[in-house]
Amino acid sequence: MEKQQFKAESKRLLDLMINSIYTHQEIFLREIISNASDAIDKLAYTALTDEKVGLNRDDFAITITRDQEHRVLTVSDNGIGMSREDLEENLGTICKSGSLNFKQNMEKNEDIDIIGQFGVGFYAAFMVASTITVVTKKYGEDKAWKWTSDGAEGYTIEETTRDMAGTDVIMTLKEDTEEEKYSEFLEEYQIRSLIRKYSDYIRYPIRMEVSKSRKKEGCPEDAPEYESYMEMDTLNSMVPIWQRNKKDVTDEEYESFYREKFYDYNKPLRTIHVNAEGAVSYKALMYVPAKAPFDFYTKDYKGGLQLYSSGVMIMDNCEDLLPDYFRFVRGVVDSQDLSLNISREMLQHNRQLAIIARNLEKKIKSELTSMQENDRENYEKFYGVFGRQLKYGTVSDYGAHKDSCQDLLLFWSAKENKLISLKEYVDAMAEGQEKIYYAPGESTERLAKLPQVETLLAKGYDVLLFNEDVDEFVPQTLVTYSEKSFCNALSDDLGLQSEEEKAKAAEKTEEMKGLLTFVSEKLDGKVKEVKLSDNLGSHPVSLSPEAGMSFEMEKYMKRTNPEFAYAVGRILELNPEHEAVKAMQEALASDPEKAEDYAKLLYAQAELMADLTLEDPVEYTRLVCKLMK
Repeated sequence: MEKQQFKAESKRLLDLMINSIYTHQEIFLREIISNASDAIDKLAYTALTDEKVGLNRDDFAITITRDQEHRVLTVSDNGIGMSREDLEENLGTICKSGSLNFKQNMEKNEDIDIIGQFGVGFYAAFMVASTITVVTKKYGEDKAWKWTSDGAEGYTIEETTRDMAGTDVIMTLKEDTEEEKYSEFLEEYQIRSLIRKYSDYIRYPIRMEVSKSRKKEGCPEDAPEYESYMEMDTLNSMVPIWQRNKKDVTDEEYESFYREKFYDYNKPLRTIHVNAEGAVSYKALMYVPAKAPFDFYTKDYKGGLQLYSSGVMIMDNCEDLLPDYFRFVRGVVDSQDLSLNISREMLQHNRQLAIIARNLEKKIKSELTSMQENDRENYEKFYGVFGRQLKYGTVSDYGAHKDSCQDLLLFWSAKENKLISLKEYVDAMAEGQEKIYYAPGESTERLAKLPQVETLLAKGYDVLLFNEDVDEFVPQTLVTYSEKSFCNALSDDLGLQSEEEKAKAAEKTEEMKGLLTFVSEKLDGKVKEVKLSDNLGSHPVSLSPEAGMSFEMEKYMKRTNPEFAYAVGRILELNPEHEAVKAMQEALASDPEKAEDYAKLLYAQAELMADLTLEDPVEYTRLVCKLMK
């Protein structure tokens, strides 16, 4: 029998497909099964108008047969089959797709899902097989045909026999090497795993004879109690949960799917089921987890949703489907409208994907907003785990995504002693309040006791207590919220003084100018400025940062980028009405040395209140002991 050559630039193209187009050998089984599903689709479609087919939907199946001794793996279907001409066209010409032609020839109003479009998936089997034989019989014809090829050198076609329409793809696997163990594709567990991963939702049953055990009857005491036997088993689920109507799926089924699919023993906080039809039709099932993966805030974490096309998994982590700030969402998206590349491993272009991604983003935000408003307890649990990610989303890309994230943020309220949103803060602002006050630091307990915070609370103004590194970047990014500007209570002008009060403060500053100069000199360059403040309440002193960067930013830079870190300028604020400051002023006239000790002691106290490390703890202790004499 004369060997025929492929009609394309066979060797070069086939080598390219085997070695470059497909990135994983295991893909071959997905492709062969998808082709079998296509063939059954075609015959099922034909059966709608041709009673002679004699098969209904329950009769169709894909069968896998293993012959480990001879290293042969066979995938059979009872689909439409192929004629000799079909074999020449579809297998003799690389990149000629019978599925695509079938789909193009259908009436436009017919809705049938054909997975294969490019005609190269079949050749993926040459990644693992040394020889491939295709035995096929086309529906409505008497003759069957056998196509055989050992790769790019060509193929043969001869007449053969087959009882009914359909196709057998018989793959003789390559011999194992030190690097490649091709025989693993004959193992039951590996085939089960690959079908569950890639082809679990093929709409027809995928069957294979598998080993099982049963208890023996009348078994002697010294004999094994169980015996093994072989039985045909269905390996795939066929109908994915996301294809069902929401009303037909129970909470237990949603939860069970989540646990099994994403290996999480925790119950998800939210389930989002979407069935969208329009310019791009798709179905999605997404979950908001209760716990973050251990590597979530590392560069190793892979976000994204699992992407399916007509029930066949295309990508395990499609990052393009989720914005980074929602990357905690787990789930699947399935669409038959995606344009795939010839390996069906990647998207050919992302127009459809971009439409899906935009819609999913809106849906996720809507669900999180609903949870914030109607299920606050669970939302705060979620926020405790993933709130930092929403903050990063707010400040990233120069605030490009702030509209999507800002209303989902929560901060600790000094007044309410609980987490509140920016909207809740603004809605509860006191009459006449024009600013959103915040105070950055490491501990909400410490921040709540700061002089400036106490002063604002005494006036009936709330203060948001920022205790995460990223918090302070939020007001810098947003600038305003609901037309209210942000004000750092520890460094900005609080705007509490009337013009009359400002005039009196200026007079007081002039009156105590000598003390301010004295303190500045004795602190020997430790501070940029010493000034009076009426925002300190019952406290004698406070240390605030020079405009531009806070103490928390200074600490953050020292931790994360020490070579570019620098010390923020310190401003020492004195409360002229406090007894300690008055005592220092009196000492200045009678005992300048004691006044100097007072100045250094008050500065150290200000460092402690600002949660800064004392420059010289020993000197601080000496001063305390000296003044106690």
